Amino acid sequence: MTMPAVLDRTAIEQIVREVVLGTLTSKATGARQRARELVVSVSARHVHLTDEHVETLFGRGHKLTVMKPLYQDGFYAAEETVMVVGPRRRMLPSVRVLGPTRPHSQVELAFTDSISLGIDAPVRASGNIKGSAPCVLVGPRGVVELSEGVIRAERHVHMNQDHAAYYGVKNGDRMSLRIQSTCSLVLEDLLVRADKTSKLEVHLDTDEGNAADLDHATKIELLKQK
Repeated sequence: MTMPAVLDRTAIEQIVREVVLGTLTSKATGARQRARELVVSVSARHVHLTDEHVETLFGRGHKLTVMKPLYQDGFYAAEETVMVVGPRRRMLPSVRVLGPTRPHSQVELAFTDSISLGIDAPVRASGNIKGSAPCVLVGPRGVVELSEGVIRAERHVHMNQDHAAYYGVKNGDRMSLRIQSTCSLVLEDLLVRADKTSKLEVHLDTDEGNAADLDHATKIELLKQK
């Protein structure tokens, strides 16, 4: 009867090292290949809050609770929602709060949301809220009246410096997004938001995503704008 060959510990460790190194090399290669892959996300209506406004709306000492991470590292959809109230008591009852908290509270709506609320929200880059539209936020523990802060976030693309070099753009430039679908279209003037760490991701609002039938897109291209 032939006995099975027995590998000594050194040989086993060598095999394990080769397998692990091979896996790591494969993953690294895959990561480089995926670095150019483009993610297009539809950003539904949402709210960003300051620490102070979180406590006003949800109670003293309250901290946002992570519901799920977003694609960009460090950002998340929170469990908390607020009611957004516009003129003549028009309202959106449950608008998701996104974290982490910010220096200034901000409400981001699509055009149809603005119409529904009766708010004339300007198209702005996120964070540029000076002179934007007002609203009232209602939480389970309190109310916040914003004298400004309601915007329609202009479409934009997040990327890191490697992506920017690949596309030949820099922070603040503009690009175009070509979507091939049942309702093919080209969206121009995407704001480039380039930094050291961001993943490659386009943000559209719900109106733009629906207009392009993004769910049934067969091809998407990010193009340097001439």
